[in-house]
Amino acid sequence: MKKIILSTICLVGLAISCNDDVLNKVNPNGVTFDTFFNNEAELTAGVNSIYALVQSNSLVSREWFFTHDLRSDEMASGGGQLETPRNQLLIGVHDTGNGLVANIWRGWYRTIHRANVVLEKGPSVKNISDAARNRLLGEARFLRAWGYYELATFFGGVPLYKEFVKSVEGSLKRSTQKEVYDFAIADLKAAEAGLAATYDARNQGRATKAAAQTLLARIYLQLGDYASARTELLKVVNSGLYKLVDNYTDLTNEEGEFNAESIFEVVYAPSGGAYNWGGDSDGTAVQEETVRSQEYAAIAWRNVIPSNKILNEYEMVAKGDAKDDPRYADSYWTEGDKFNNGTKTLTGDMVQGNASVVNGKTQKVSWRKYSLMYKSDAANQQSGINMRIMRYADVLLMLAECENELGNSAEAIKLMNQVRARKSVDMPPFPTAKFPVSNKDQVFDAIVHERMVELAGEQVRNFDIIRWRKNKKLKTEPLSYFQANKHELLPIPQAEIDNSPALDQKDQNPGY
Repeated sequence: MKKIILSTICLVGLAISCNDDVLNKVNPNGVTFDTFFNNEAELTAGVNSIYALVQSNSLVSREWFFTHDLRSDEMASGGGQLETPRNQLLIGVHDTGNGLVANIWRGWYRTIHRANVVLEKGPSVKNISDAARNRLLGEARFLRAWGYYELATFFGGVPLYKEFVKSVEGSLKRSTQKEVYDFAIADLKAAEAGLAATYDARNQGRATKAAAQTLLARIYLQLGDYASARTELLKVVNSGLYKLVDNYTDLTNEEGEFNAESIFEVVYAPSGGAYNWGGDSDGTAVQEETVRSQEYAAIAWRNVIPSNKILNEYEMVAKGDAKDDPRYADSYWTEGDKFNNGTKTLTGDMVQGNASVVNGKTQKVSWRKYSLMYKSDAANQQSGINMRIMRYADVLLMLAECENELGNSAEAIKLMNQVRARKSVDMPPFPTAKFPVSNKDQVFDAIVHERMVELAGEQVRNFDIIRWRKNKKLKTEPLSYFQANKHELLPIPQAEIDNSPALDQKDQNPGY
């Protein structure tokens, strides 16, 4: 399937002042911040370079989905092949030197740095219409806000860089988590005005108004501000641009990319196994892939597998429910399934690692979402399947939560039932025997269930747990290893404390 990848450039690295005349020399033929941004094409290339970092190995292509997944209760170890830093995060014994944590921190700050360059230089670019400038700067603000949302939710208060750093003297101390969220909110409000509602085929993957509104809602939910979140979510619903698609599998396969349910995706394309392990996705020579299928698929590395908890969350006839939830079969590979366009049967000897226990039966179960196996039997499962960051079903379920918290439980039930009525799902509406919804607490329990099974393996559950814990919505703690005053947040990477003149050990998060 051919896709258009945003063309990218590599922006000049951080300029550091120095008294040594030799080190102060500048290549007169080189590209600098001051000489590059001259027209719309160059501003577009600068914005594309921000997307490139988001797309890269350090973020969405690999370490971002791993960090979210391993911090949730949806995952279990696939076996001894799971690398030690990842297993540490999975079982809660990670420390300040954990490599995944450092990658997420650096990846988002490098993204923010590039956004800051664009936002500082963009207003003075000539030969560009106001509409184009506002859209491009809106995209940069969206990506910066996404980075700060992720950092604040993972780490709490973090250094808040509002302009690009020009020297080591520009290092900042930690701001509060609330200050970081407030800055991201302001960015998104400013971005929303300039962002496009839709794009043509060549520009799919760029941030839209609905993406900004959905991210705003996610931040407001972290803050427990349900009224403001509801306002943003209703903008998405009332736009009339989005709807639930019929086939649940189209939400995480290649053929269903940019469908009517998709609000924001990070774009990938097949490159024949030429995965850019150490790169930033810069340049046009390599079409960036993701290794999500390689890491999780049944016939590949299978480093993590679905936890017994998530597998047993689905409504099933074997447990006394009215029917089996089709989303189970659409989300997981199990022994006996057909793959590679139905030409092969998955057997236990094809699958390495640990088994699961589902409804009392021991079997090997693997993630099907984002798995290339549906049309391939290749050992190399690197793929061009886009990562869906925001979709309409999540909007409806977040809106259901807001309605319930604001005293409109009947509306919340309707919204959940809308998701359950998807043509390929067609689950009985709430209330059900297992999920009565006669009061606010019961409706919340149904929302938690529906979010688990609808959004399983889509990097949503981790931040759900964090906000429900913070907002005192959890009845029981989902993570077995959880220690209060430690596991609420990730540690600030020790290397960042050691290298920053503005940070010292007292700035480390509690418990580390």
